[in-house]
Amino acid sequence: MKLLKSKKKTTADATTAHEAHAAPAAAVKKLTGPAAAAEAAMQKKAKDHLWMHFARQSGMAAGNGVPIIVKGEGHHIWDSLGNKYIDGLSGLFVVQLGHGNQRLAEAARKQAEELAFFPLWSYAHPTAIELADRLADYAPGDLNRVFFTTGGGEAVESAWKLAKQYWKLVGKPMKHKVISRAVAYHGTPQGALAITGIPGMKEMFEPLTPGGFRVPNTNYYRAEEMGFHGTLEEFGQWAANRIEEMILFEGPDTVAAVFLEPVQNSGGCFPPPPGYFQRVREICDQYDVLLVSDEVICAYGRTGYMFACEGFGYVPDIITSAKGLTSGYSPLGAMIVNEKVYAPFTEGTTAFYHGYTFAGHPVSAAVALENLNIFEEEGILEHVRENSPKFRAALERLLDLPIVGDVRGEGYFFGIELVKNKETKETFSEAESERLLRGFLSKALFDAGLYCRADDRGDPVIQLAPPLTIGPAEFDEIEGILRKVLTEAGKLL
Repeated sequence: MKLLKSKKKTTADATTAHEAHAAPAAAVKKLTGPAAAAEAAMQKKAKDHLWMHFARQSGMAAGNGVPIIVKGEGHHIWDSLGNKYIDGLSGLFVVQLGHGNQRLAEAARKQAEELAFFPLWSYAHPTAIELADRLADYAPGDLNRVFFTTGGGEAVESAWKLAKQYWKLVGKPMKHKVISRAVAYHGTPQGALAITGIPGMKEMFEPLTPGGFRVPNTNYYRAEEMGFHGTLEEFGQWAANRIEEMILFEGPDTVAAVFLEPVQNSGGCFPPPPGYFQRVREICDQYDVLLVSDEVICAYGRTGYMFACEGFGYVPDIITSAKGLTSGYSPLGAMIVNEKVYAPFTEGTTAFYHGYTFAGHPVSAAVALENLNIFEEEGILEHVRENSPKFRAALERLLDLPIVGDVRGEGYFFGIELVKNKETKETFSEAESERLLRGFLSKALFDAGLYCRADDRGDPVIQLAPPLTIGPAEFDEIEGILRKVLTEAGKLL
């Protein structure tokens, strides 16, 4: 079985549009006097004490500083030098309603004054109860049970632990393995990392939790490299059948769950081919395997639906979610489970011995409820569905550039794959990718006023996931910045 390649490198998640070793966009504005002194002091504190996530600390030690983001309003952010940028990634696929929303801030303030914290360890509080009820209403089928976490990786970790215990409770204790896709990212905890399909992110932490196995992803642009030749619909069936093949190879009595993102993030926004998830659902039902829809990015409007599985026409057994649930105004994640999986936990002394101190935090839950209120009142889901084709069309105009090989995605979630040779789809070597992404594109895009992600977990891509409130005027502005920078990048080849 061929998998789409995953480059084995330790810089796997690098990154948004600015690497720590590059200087901030100081060429745009230069501070003087007290402001310059304050900036220098802040940069020194960061250099001396702040450990950046997914970033090379050598850049902090030897570079000219790190971009410090100090303000957000709508779809714009500002750095400490006063430079303004389009937030083309919603922070990190999070800020659905944009920055500076006063209703969300007020919801947090009001709840913090009334009840700032209480755990869900054998106790409850009103905002968690109300939010669980609300999410159960939105979720498809009989996914009625909501287990809160503080983030997406925790939701994925919870789902695998739950799947293992569920199968033990129903008399199938050998079912513990999980299947996921090549180049897919599912989180950083030891269990979630074992589900992740990016070798370069895992090798330094091995041995991992055993039991994670990989199948091909749904990147139709690179399907021939996986050994497939045919139509998009045929590719969907082929890719789904590789899951059945893996289940049979490992043994159906040992496989607990299949973890799939509706639109795979890592590698550059791979949407599912028509019929793909319907076939996966059939396979999971046939071999008694749980289907987990990992919607940490795709839920809460990112693809134009509250849950992306609804838009793609399938009902999973478990949904994992986070990020856009609160539009990033407070940390929160949720695992939503169907009645079949929940049922064994209602009997006798059985308990799911798992949880997090801050899961279902009262303030976070209050913010989430207000976030969902705004979604409904302002028609956010309808806005995304109406405008997504216009966003796609704006980005597809870039296909006239020699460096742009493919534009793909769904909703407000798109990837632009960069190629060395458009005719042959030849990609870049690791050294070339390093020079292109970190040596030029990351800083150039940021300096041009666009915060997004230049990613090489797989083949080099530019990823875009702006706030769900923007429209055609902003699409054109984003396309204009990308065109200018990618044209310059093409001259470097």
